[in-house]
Amino acid sequence: MEKLVSARELKKLFGKVEAVKAVSFHVYKNEIYGFLGPNGAGKTTTLRMLTGVLKPTSGDTEICGMDVLQRPIDVKFVTGVVPDEPNMYENLTGQEFLEFIGSVFSMKKEKLNQRVEELSDAFDVNFLGKFIGDYSHGMKQKLMLISVLMRKPRVLFLDEPTVGLDAKSAKILKMLLRKYANEGSAIFMTTHVLEIAEKMCDRIGIINKGELIAEGTLSELRSRSGKESLEDIFLNLTGEDEIKEIVDNL
Repeated sequence: MEKLVSARELKKLFGKVEAVKAVSFHVYKNEIYGFLGPNGAGKTTTLRMLTGVLKPTSGDTEICGMDVLQRPIDVKFVTGVVPDEPNMYENLTGQEFLEFIGSVFSMKKEKLNQRVEELSDAFDVNFLGKFIGDYSHGMKQKLMLISVLMRKPRVLFLDEPTVGLDAKSAKILKMLLRKYANEGSAIFMTTHVLEIAEKMCDRIGIINKGELIAEGTLSELRSRSGKESLEDIFLNLTGEDEIKEIVDNL
């Protein structure tokens, strides 16, 4: 299988705090890889190192065979990133933002307009003429998704991609990600919604306190843990399975 994302011994220190501890994994062509963990486990920090936003303290990452730090521009042309908090130019309209992104990635205007129209219809986006500064979080999330999906990048990184989306848009996004993976993309996504990971992801990595504590298909994780649902597997592995005791004491 072709490796499109490789993380090798990734470590990140913030002062004396070791946020990510020598994490290694791969994401393959045609695969949706779910990256799960409690709040503060190191999910977003890992994603930022994979995409070149943060420089690792040690270790290295490759995207499509290219070192992320040595070839950052080339890597950006084959990747798309949807962060958990979309930051965009608030004095631009949505249409101006998409045209700007299209020009950065050398998209032909005809192709850009076609893709924007298709995705806007799919996600019920009818506000591209308004300034981004007036958008709600959900509107910004949809705009960011369109700006990435319109390019059909080879590798997609998504940090909590369904947060802020209505049910229809979330369903369409999940189906599109599956379609793109089947067509040859690799998709790395973090999510707190375990049902999404359970239904969508081909393989799952679970990080806790900066360490990758489990990885595999859902069947493999079930076999190793003796638990049936991903929720039970996750809570057991992260030491958060004392829920009944907590509820009983309330």
